[in-house]
Amino acid sequence: MTAPTSDDVPRADGMPVLGLGTWENTDPDACANAVATALETGYRHVDTAQAYGNEKSVGDGLAAADVPRDDVFLATKVWADDLAYDDVLESTEESLDALGVDYVDLLYVHWPARAYDPEETLAAFDQLYDEGRIERVGVSNFEPEQVSEAVDVADAPIFANQIELHPLLQQRELREHCAELGVEVVAYSPLARGGVFDVPELTEIAEKHGISEAQVSLAWLREKGVTAIPKATSEHHIRDNWASLSLALDDEDVERIDAIDRTDRRVDPDFAPW
Repeated sequence: MTAPTSDDVPRADGMPVLGLGTWENTDPDACANAVATALETGYRHVDTAQAYGNEKSVGDGLAAADVPRDDVFLATKVWADDLAYDDVLESTEESLDALGVDYVDLLYVHWPARAYDPEETLAAFDQLYDEGRIERVGVSNFEPEQVSEAVDVADAPIFANQIELHPLLQQRELREHCAELGVEVVAYSPLARGGVFDVPELTEIAEKHGISEAQVSLAWLREKGVTAIPKATSEHHIRDNWASLSLALDDEDVERIDAIDRTDRRVDPDFAPW
């Protein structure tokens, strides 16, 4: 099987459908190395957040890799405490400085909680969009009614909703709602924080194809038109996730995963909107 290259990655309106997640990758050297390794492997989508505390390390990884900045789809998120108008503007400038870039390709509202006020928060995002500091506006952890509200309130298009999504949390209603509104879906924790390795259906499909359960989950998400940003720190996991681009699930595989009726949400803070 030929190893995929960056040119093989499908894109959703300019966003590569497989990226590198960096949640909980807080060791500066490990994070920078993971980003650089991923980019040199072929990844062209990197996701971080103010709350992760690693934007500088992500920026160091971007600088270390021999990949032009404009070839990388870079996303970060504004934390829930910094969603007042002035705080959005100030914290985003701090993020850009930490990342060592002039703009990000996608800026998310991390949670619709705490300081989030649709009109005030999204007005600040609109200003950043108009100024070219961000190229796309996103939301994260939004439920259907909140996605609709954001689409109605923001002047800039709402490009994506980043949510926990994997075979044990399939989010069918939310995916359908976003599709109706033209909002892309980005899956965080697409491997259920390791939970996919304990799902018999995924293990059997993985054995059938001679690959890992992680690749099965990522390929299933791609079949559903979802962008996935699995976290990985080791070169082995970075390359294993990348290899999922070469996996084509058959209809039986997809139907079997669709039929999984167990639910296991791994991210569930007290301030979540559900």
